[in-house]
Amino acid sequence: MHHIKGQQRNQLQMICLDQMVAQDNFIRIIDLFVDAIDLKSFGIKNVTINDEGRPPYHPGILLKLYLYGYKYGVRSSRKLEYQARVNLEVKWLLNEQTPSNRTIASFRQHNSKAFHQIFRKLVYLLKQTEIIGGETIAIDSFKVRGQNSLKNNFNEKKIARHLEYIDGKVAEYEQALDAADSADARIELEERIATQAQRKEAYQSLREQLVESGQEQISTTDPEAKAVILHRGVVNVGYNIQASVDAKNKLITGFDTGDVNDTNALAPMATAIKQDLGVDGFNVLADKGYHTGEQLKRCAEENIVTFVSPKESASNDQDIFALRSFTYDAQRNSYTCPAGQILTTKGTWHGHSGKKEKAAFRFQRYSTTACKQCLIRAKCTKSKANGRNIDRSEYADVIAENSRRVKENPDYYRQRQQLAEHPWGTLKRQWGFDHVLTRGKTKVLGEVSLAFIGYNLTRCAHICGSVDKFKQLIYSIANRNKACFFACNSHFRVYNHSDTKMAA
Repeated sequence: MHHIKGQQRNQLQMICLDQMVAQDNFIRIIDLFVDAIDLKSFGIKNVTINDEGRPPYHPGILLKLYLYGYKYGVRSSRKLEYQARVNLEVKWLLNEQTPSNRTIASFRQHNSKAFHQIFRKLVYLLKQTEIIGGETIAIDSFKVRGQNSLKNNFNEKKIARHLEYIDGKVAEYEQALDAADSADARIELEERIATQAQRKEAYQSLREQLVESGQEQISTTDPEAKAVILHRGVVNVGYNIQASVDAKNKLITGFDTGDVNDTNALAPMATAIKQDLGVDGFNVLADKGYHTGEQLKRCAEENIVTFVSPKESASNDQDIFALRSFTYDAQRNSYTCPAGQILTTKGTWHGHSGKKEKAAFRFQRYSTTACKQCLIRAKCTKSKANGRNIDRSEYADVIAENSRRVKENPDYYRQRQQLAEHPWGTLKRQWGFDHVLTRGKTKVLGEVSLAFIGYNLTRCAHICGSVDKFKQLIYSIANRNKACFFACNSHFRVYNHSDTKMAA
């Protein structure tokens, strides 16, 4: 017996690089896609160049490198440079070109908006070929860590705690200074007091910046990053990415980043998706974090049918009747309480009276004088002076309609988790996209674009089943869009980019 033996390292061989990359390798999908893009129409520089000066790398080469890197969890410019030198697949993809890490990093830094537009254009064209259905969309969020540590993120409470600590240390040093005997000890204490004074000045400056910004928190490394809850109470500074997934083939259709929570994200996201897909309306699925009356109404006005998990009305006392125990009569505009009494309203709208503390929405108040003699009053209210009041929001009708749809279609709503959670798990666990390498909202969205383009291309590859069928898909898109963003290259015919619906 003997071990399996390999080839000698110094053996000369005749090698064809194309034969060393399998025909069904995913990098051929990346190659086909990027070669089809008219990069210049999206504002990417150096597509066409002058005869003078040193020739740059073609931006398509750098875009291919980034799509490969985000797909396989290699995003650092230095690591991508290394891959270009040693990785056989990357050598094939780049035609054995080896850009430096500075060139690679600069390309990502200056083309973030273009990446986002390319993603939007891809989604629009996939909708034209009906790979994206545009009938049922699930919206959800996932958090990514930013380039800002938690210690460099401040709110009013944290700044006040630091200032209180500094004042305590200064008082301690001053007390020790009064009792100091030697000159050296006094000099050391005076230096410590001066240091604390500088720190106090810095925190006071941060407080002023926080007040001027009108925000609840401020980050010093990446000003646009916010402290967000990642999971189970774990807080990191980063971005809350809002994204949507189409139900037909589980393709990502849109994304953005906004506040630290999902409260006001539903309508802006749904409206943007409607515009990008070019549809009249669709059904949107979302969890209870998106449930607010104002957002539901805005969606209804845009012909977007909501299936958002309803929130149970909050109660400070579990021993009294909940709001669901009161029956609303729309024709009489009144409530019937558990005792059978009728609660009516004077028709006055509350909540926008100009006071400092205004309600988030307008509401009408319903009450009855029968509470005074009611035998079950103790189970209904703890108020001694007045009886039970019911406040009905101006959005109550649209909230009730949304709740009815969810309760009547439990299997349909259950798609939400299947659609929204799987892509984020794939991106985070398999692709390592749980943090971003850039700073600022625009550049972060550029990174998200690269990851989402890679994800959608991966899904398209599975849907098509082979590189040849993917190529047929590209031809199909070109034939459906005589004026689209496909450029002249070795794979495709020439088309002019003049699509006004989704112009870059």
